[in-house]
Amino acid sequence: MTTIPTLETERLILRPHRLEEFETYAEFWADPDVVRYISGIPSSRENSWSRMLRVTGMWHLMGFGFLAIEEKETGRLLGEAGFQDMRREFQPSIEGTLETGWALIPSVHGRGYATEAVGAMISWGEAYFPDRRMTCIISPENAASLRVASKLGFREFARADYHGPIAVLARENRSS
Repeated sequence: MTTIPTLETERLILRPHRLEEFETYAEFWADPDVVRYISGIPSSRENSWSRMLRVTGMWHLMGFGFLAIEEKETGRLLGEAGFQDMRREFQPSIEGTLETGWALIPSVHGRGYATEAVGAMISWGEAYFPDRRMTCIISPENAASLRVASKLGFREFARADYHGPIAVLARENRSS
């Protein structure tokens, strides 16, 4: 069993999800503004439970996953960020990569938290998976996430259709 890490940045703590915060997590994924560019469909409580189990279980099977993003100053759950391998069925395939993702509560958008959190995850990923390519998929309409990805070194290399149009981006690890 893999130990799930806790990472700290200047303003954030990235840590394993906690069972006692499930209701907050479910409210987060039920917010139409959170899912607007991800699926467009607010998650049911049941689907949020499955998501929480999946992002936690990924650590144990793959050695990576998502971490909860907590604001140091308030202890508030702001969202999550991390890596996954979802075996998504589109071309070009990104299977076997560290598919990078993030989502934050709308009230903190524009404060640099996504860049800070994902930057910490990238540093962790480069240390523990130096030979794995990092990718992400983003709706072409999601200008804010495209800016975050660009700041972190992701570059678009393809367009695909995965439940709607997506930009497929990648970055190379420093050791690559």
